[in-house]
Amino acid sequence: MELSTILRPECTTCATPGSKKKVLELISDIASAQYPTLSSQEIFESLLAREKMGSTGIGNGIAIPHGRLNSIETPIAVLVKCEEAISFDAIDKQPVDILFALLVPSDQCQQHLSTLAAMAEKLNDKQILKQLRKSQDDAELYQVITG
Repeated sequence: MELSTILRPECTTCATPGSKKKVLELISDIASAQYPTLSSQEIFESLLAREKMGSTGIGNGIAIPHGRLNSIETPIAVLVKCEEAISFDAIDKQPVDILFALLVPSDQCQQHLSTLAAMAEKLNDKQILKQLRKSQDDAELYQVITG
C-alpha cells in the first residue's frame, strides 16, 4: 500500500502536545477535522482502548497508536512529530517523539496488521527517522515519510 493513500498532508504535523493523553487527543482532533463523519471522541476512545491493552510505544522514540472503527471503510493515518519527546510507556522506557497513528475499519484486521508492520519497518530505517526528526515543518515531515 502506498502511504500517501492513507496519509493526507493535512494529517501530518509538528507539535508540542506535552503528554500521552494530549497527543492522542491531538491525533483524534486532526483525524476528525479531515474526516467530518468521525467524531474526535470516537477516535480518541478507540486509540485509548488499544493503549489500555499495552503501550504502542515500540522503542527508539517511536509509537504507533492504532484503533479500529466501525464507521470507516478505508484506513486513515496521522503522523505527529513532537518538538519535545513525551513519556509514552514505551517498551524501552524512553520518551517518544515520532507517532504514526493508524485508524482502520473494524473488519480489515489483516490489512491493519500488514500496514502496521510496513510502517514499523519504515520507521526503523535510521535514515528516515533522522530526516523525520530534522523536519522543520509539516510539509517537510510529509515529504520525508511519503518519499
